Amino acid sequence: MLVSHSRQVAESVARLALGLSGGGGNVAVTAAGGTGDGGLGTSSELIAQAARRADRGGGVVLLADLGSAVLTVRTLLAEGGELPDGARLVDAPFVEGAVAAVVTASTGADLEAVAAAAAEAYDYRKL
Repeated sequence: MLVSHSRQVAESVARLALGLSGGGGNVAVTAAGGTGDGGLGTSSELIAQAARRADRGGGVVLLADLGSAVLTVRTLLAEGGELPDGARLVDAPFVEGAVAAVVTASTGADLEAVAAAAAEAYDYRKL
């Protein structure tokens, strides 16, 4: 699941990750971006709804882009009850982590492997 300050960014990264994974197989990739009225920001309600749509019973990996998106997810996790059981915020680069997570999840990997793949994306070198 992808959390961004922008609906367009979250949805675009989700489409990119799904496309690069060959369609994602049976992976549910959801996006929560922006506010309820379509502006920039974060919405705990949109995040909780998207996490529930992504949940297939094995946990949900959440990737967030910036400051308040991260803080909102952390608050939801700390308060409990809004996110599915097994929801987990992963410290990973937003785009590369999303691609790595979706590709890994599409192989049938469990939550730990998906989270690890996303986090390992920090090690991708461009030079």
